[in-house]
Amino acid sequence: MKTKSAMQTFTLYSINYPFHRVISTKRPLIFLLFIIFLFEYPLNSIAQGKKVKTYSQKEFIYIKGPDLFCPDGKKFFIMGTNLGNWLNPEGYMFKFTKTNSAHFINEMFNQMVGPDFMAQFWKSFKDNYITREDIRFIKSTGANTIRLPFSYKLFTDEDYMGLTSQQDGFTRIDKLVGWCKEFGLHLILDMHDAPGGQTGDNIDDSYGYPWLFESVQSQLLFCNIWQRIAQHYKNEPTILGYELLNEPIPHYLTNKEELNGKLESIYKMGTAAIRKEDKNHIILLGGAQWNSNFKPFKDSTFDSKLIYTCHRYGGEPTKAAIQEFINFRDSVNLPMYMGEIGHNTDAWMSAFCNVMKENNIGYTFWPYKLMGEQCFVGIKEPADWNMVTTFSESQRDTYENIRNNRPQQTIARKAMNDFIEACKLKNCNIQNGYINALQMK
Repeated sequence: MKTKSAMQTFTLYSINYPFHRVISTKRPLIFLLFIIFLFEYPLNSIAQGKKVKTYSQKEFIYIKGPDLFCPDGKKFFIMGTNLGNWLNPEGYMFKFTKTNSAHFINEMFNQMVGPDFMAQFWKSFKDNYITREDIRFIKSTGANTIRLPFSYKLFTDEDYMGLTSQQDGFTRIDKLVGWCKEFGLHLILDMHDAPGGQTGDNIDDSYGYPWLFESVQSQLLFCNIWQRIAQHYKNEPTILGYELLNEPIPHYLTNKEELNGKLESIYKMGTAAIRKEDKNHIILLGGAQWNSNFKPFKDSTFDSKLIYTCHRYGGEPTKAAIQEFINFRDSVNLPMYMGEIGHNTDAWMSAFCNVMKENNIGYTFWPYKLMGEQCFVGIKEPADWNMVTTFSESQRDTYENIRNNRPQQTIARKAMNDFIEACKLKNCNIQNGYINALQMK
């Protein structure tokens, strides 16, 4: 079991416990001395009794104008994929439609097979959906970067993917970092699901509105988690950077302009939290309205290591389609990166890769793996999976409907176990046309 640093212990304690109750105790001096002791003697050092290697800033990917550079001075152009669905499940990747966010999926699985089997399924899912072999394979395609979407819940004690305490965010990401380091890939950490929700739709697993922009408590948790992540990975050059939010503020909200006006301040808060611990890593900022609108940004100088990140699905694969992204990039003289793109024909993707290369916009295609096609590797649908999808789409608004529509346990549980086998790389369909279209070799 890993221990928290003193800073982590104090920060978590101060956020989650009313501070006025602490200072009003009868022994404030004892408490103060205890806090001083924690700051002076980090718990990690006491528990582990070993030194952590410290890297100089020269060993990290760095920014110069609109370009990225490797530590050896060679230009670095991002090319790769997203590990979508692994640590932030999305319904369509399981062939669900109405059951389309992580907590909807979790609730449906609980109703179908019970909480104990469901918890076992999620552990097996996380163990097998992405493995060392997947990372080795991604490297073989010519990719140099992986973007990892994750939920903030992986760093809390909220109910998430079969765990309600001692969440395994650092354990899972530490393994991934080790695999990326082994095969020479860089990693972008993308908070896909933020406290309160930054989008208010299925993609951020929230409750229909981006409460992050109106909740001080959610903002404190957002900053706290990023500070803890930064403290944990500040000396890890395999990580290219931290993407603070994915696709904030949808276009259909009537108050989107009001929320757009708050976005940059949220980014500044998150950046300040990271910089308390980590001066090494790049910070990535996505535009409003699904990472497409950069007009809300008025200050590109509040940090010296910023990248802006755009997304695009559909439309024409031409320079004109991304001219606004190019114009903004040129106006701030900082790199622009296409964090998500895909779900199109091989010809379309190949043409768009040419456009992005010609205009110095690196890219990570979405996604690496799902049930179906238009990905690096496709998961074959297990036998009887249709019974799972049917239940996911059925009426489950009353307990009677849940009971009446629930499939036979033996069939449902076997289908879920078969999915675990099917998602292993050795059992997937490699989409060579898709991979070749990305022009990474």
